[in-house]
Amino acid sequence: MASVSHIKCPNCGVFNINKEYCESCNTLISNQKKIKEKEEVVHQKEIEEAIIELEKETFIKKLRKHPFFLMRFFGLILHSVWFVLTVIGSFIAWFIAMVAAG
Repeated sequence: MASVSHIKCPNCGVFNINKEYCESCNTLISNQKKIKEKEEVVHQKEIEEAIIELEKETFIKKLRKHPFFLMRFFGLILHSVWFVLTVIGSFIAWFIAMVAAG
């Protein structure tokens, strides 16, 4: 036996039976549909915030684009040092993993 839902439209007051939208004013009345739409809005907002966070320029990137050549050079040196330290750290992690593996 199927359940029947009687929902009163908050906009116009008409009672609707098993409908997601009001028959007279086409207002969304389904709670499940409202929850899904809110989840989609929140998900889209989180994606936009993540994109903005990824597009932020770091201090080193700003230095590498600086108009004064000494600041650009300093930014290049900092970037190179960071890269070398990352490579050394990666090698150490790989070496430890190989030693632990036997």
